[in-house]
Amino acid sequence: MLLLAFGSGVAALIYEIVWFQLLELVIGSTAVSLGILLATFMGGMCLGSLMLPRFVSTRYHPLRVYAAIELGIGIFGMLVLLMIPFVGGIPFRGVVAAVCLLPPTLLMGATLPALARQVQSTRNDASGLGFLYGANIAGAVFGCLLSGFYLLRQYDVATATHVAVAINVAVAGIAFALGAVRQDCSITVAAQNVRSGDATVYIAIAISGLCALAAEAIWTRTLSLLFGASVYTLSIIVAVFLTGLGIGSGLGSLFCRVLARPRLALGWCQLLLAGAIAWTAYSMSASLPYWPIDPSISSNIWFNFELDLARALWALLPPTLLWGASFPLALAAAGSHGQDASRLFAGVYAANTIGAIVGALGASLLLIAWIGTQRAEQVLIALSMVSGLMLLPRRWVVALLAVVSGGLLIHTVPPIAKLLVAHGRYAATWVGKGDVIYAGEGMNSSVAVMSFPNGVLTFHVAGKIQASNVPRDMRLQRMLGHLTTLTAANPRSVLVIGCGAGITAGAVSIDPRVERETIVEIEPLVPQAASTYFGEPNFDVLRNPKVQVRIDDGRHYLLTAEEKFDGVTVDPLDPWVKGAANLYTKEFLETMKQHLNPGGVVTMYIQLFETNSDAVKSSVATFFEVFPNGTIWGNPYQGQGHDMVLLGQVEPLRIDLDEMEKRVGYRDVSSKIPQSLAEVGMNSPVDLFATYAGRALDLKQWLSGAAINRDRNLRMQYLAGLGLNLDDSAAIYAGMLAYRRVPENLFFSAEGRVDSLREAIRRER
Repeated sequence: MLLLAFGSGVAALIYEIVWFQLLELVIGSTAVSLGILLATFMGGMCLGSLMLPRFVSTRYHPLRVYAAIELGIGIFGMLVLLMIPFVGGIPFRGVVAAVCLLPPTLLMGATLPALARQVQSTRNDASGLGFLYGANIAGAVFGCLLSGFYLLRQYDVATATHVAVAINVAVAGIAFALGAVRQDCSITVAAQNVRSGDATVYIAIAISGLCALAAEAIWTRTLSLLFGASVYTLSIIVAVFLTGLGIGSGLGSLFCRVLARPRLALGWCQLLLAGAIAWTAYSMSASLPYWPIDPSISSNIWFNFELDLARALWALLPPTLLWGASFPLALAAAGSHGQDASRLFAGVYAANTIGAIVGALGASLLLIAWIGTQRAEQVLIALSMVSGLMLLPRRWVVALLAVVSGGLLIHTVPPIAKLLVAHGRYAATWVGKGDVIYAGEGMNSSVAVMSFPNGVLTFHVAGKIQASNVPRDMRLQRMLGHLTTLTAANPRSVLVIGCGAGITAGAVSIDPRVERETIVEIEPLVPQAASTYFGEPNFDVLRNPKVQVRIDDGRHYLLTAEEKFDGVTVDPLDPWVKGAANLYTKEFLETMKQHLNPGGVVTMYIQLFETNSDAVKSSVATFFEVFPNGTIWGNPYQGQGHDMVLLGQVEPLRIDLDEMEKRVGYRDVSSKIPQSLAEVGMNSPVDLFATYAGRALDLKQWLSGAAINRDRNLRMQYLAGLGLNLDDSAAIYAGMLAYRRVPENLFFSAEGRVDSLREAIRRER
C-alpha cells in the first residue's frame, strides 16, 4: 500500500506541474488566474476525498476501488492534455479550464481514502494512515523533481503526461493483482458519532493547513528572489517543502503508536510551529540574503542547485516537519475504534485541504499585496498559537505563557530585506553600493528602485535589474521603441507588452504619427514606480493622454483582444524566469502576427547575458519560423555583445533612409525623437540602423539544430535556466556576426546615405 500511495503521489505532481504550465498559456500568469486554478485543483481533491466514503460502499474491495480510480485518473489526464489547448479560443476560459480539471482532481482526492479502508482507524492504526500520507508525499517529491529537472527539460508536456498515465496504469495493475490475492478483505464499520471534542481537532488541522499553504506561497516568493525564479528553483522549493511534510508525517506516525494523548501532542505541535515560522521568517529576511555568496562564481549551475537545496532545507525544514507531523496526530486524535478509516481520513484530509485553499488564496491574492511579507508571517504565527491553545487544557498559566511567547516571536519577525527585493540572488554583493529608495511587494511581483551616488537609477522587478538610465540600457530601450514606430508603415496604434521603467513606451509615445498606445503590464506597482522615478527618461509616458495602461498578462491580453495594431513591442523578464518563455513561443508569435495591420511590425528584446547559446538560438530560430523576413539589431557594450532586438514583419522589410530622416523630424523643432536618439549616442537614422546584425536568410547555418520554443515544451526557459550564471554574450554575438551580410535590398537612399550606413555597420562590427 505504501508503494501504491507513492505511485499516486508521483503521477499527481507530474499532472499538477504539466497542467499549470498548460493553463498559464491559455488564461495567463497573473496571481488571480493561478489562484483560481489552485483552488480548483485542491478543491477537487477535497471533494473527492469526501465523496468516496459517502458514495462507495465498504462492500467493495478497497484495492479494486483504488485501481479503478487510478485508471480513471489516467484517462482524464489524457483528455485534459487534449482539451486544454482549445480552451484559449473560447469565452470564460478560466471557468472552462477549471471544469476540465474537476474530474481528474476528484479522483485524485479519492485515492488515499480508498487505500485507507485497508487500515482500521483505531488510534494505534492511525499511524498506518499517517504512513500512507507520508508515502504519498514522498511520491510527490519524486514527481516534482522528475518532471521539473528531466521530463519537461528533455521532452514536453505530452511526454510527461504519458509517463504519469503509465504510472497510473502500473499502480492500478498492482492494486488489481493484490486485490485478487487478498479476497478475504472485509471491513466492519460500527456506527459512530463524532464526539464534540473532535470538532476542535478538525478546526485545528484546518488552521494548520491554512498556515502551511499560506507560508508556502509567501516563502516561495521570497526564495524565488533569493535563488532566481527559474523553473528549476521552483522545483527545488516545492520538493523541499514536500520533503519536510513527508518526513514529519512519518515521524508523527511513529509517535502515534506510543502517545497516549495525541490531541495534546497536536496542540503542542501547533505551538512549536509558531517558533518554527519565526525561524524561517528570520532566516529568509535577515540572514540568508546576507550570507557571503556570489552565485556567479561558479559557471556550473548544478553547484548552485546544490547550494539552493541546502539553503532551502535550512530555512524550510523546521516548520514543514511540524506541519507534516500534525496530520497523523490529527488522525489519531479524531479516530475511534471501529470507525471507517476512509471516513476518518477523508474528514481530516478535507479539513486540512479547505484550510490550505484559504491559506494559499489569501496569501497570494491578499496578504502579500495588502500587508506585506512581514505582517503576513506575523499573522501565521498568531494563528498557530490560537490553533495550539484550542487543543491544550484550558489553564490560565499555559495561555499566558503562550500569549507572551507568541508576542515575542511576532516581534522577532523582520521586514523583508530591501536589497533582496532589488537584487535577489546577488543581494549580498550589493551591500553599501547604493540606496534602495523604493521597494514594494505587489500581487504578482516585487518592485524596487535603487539610486547610486553617480546619479544612476536602476529599476528592479522580481529581484533583477530590468531597466536603468545607464547608457547601454537606455540605448536598448529606445531602440525597441523607435525601431517599432520608424519601420512600421503607419504606426497609428502600438501595443507595448511589459512596461518596465516605461522608457520603451516613452520612445513610442513621442512619435507624432502614433495616435494610440496601449501598455500591458502584469504588476500594478510597475507603472506606479515608473511614473514616480523615471518620468524624465520615459517622457512622462504614463500621463500621456494617448496612452492607456492595461493590467493583465501580456499573452492573455493579446489572445483575447479583437483590436489589431500597427506595431507590437515586447520587453519581458529574463528568459530564465519561469513564465517569460510564454511570450517567446511560436504559437504566441503567430498570435502577434495575426494582430498586425498591413505594414505592421513586431519588435522583441533578446538577452545575451546570463543565458547560453542554445537558449539564444532557440529564441531567434523560433522568431524566424514565424517571421522569415525578420532582422536582428544589436546593442553591443564596449564593442562586445550585450543584448539585441528582433524585428519582424509580414512583408519584406525595405528601409528608405531618406524617409527615415523625415520621420525622425530633424527639421521639426517640436519633435522629441532627435533628442531621444541623441541621448543614447545616435545622431542620425544611419546610427540607429548601423546596429543591423543579421537576418534569417544569412543565419541558417548558425541556427542549425536550434530548438523551437513551443507552447507544449517551453524549451527556452529550460535552456536559459541552465545558463543564468554565464556571461557568454560576447562569444554568442561574435559567432552570430560571423554570418552577417549586409543585404542589397534592405536599405535605400537617393541621397547617398547607403554608403555611409555600410561604413557605419562595418565599424559596429
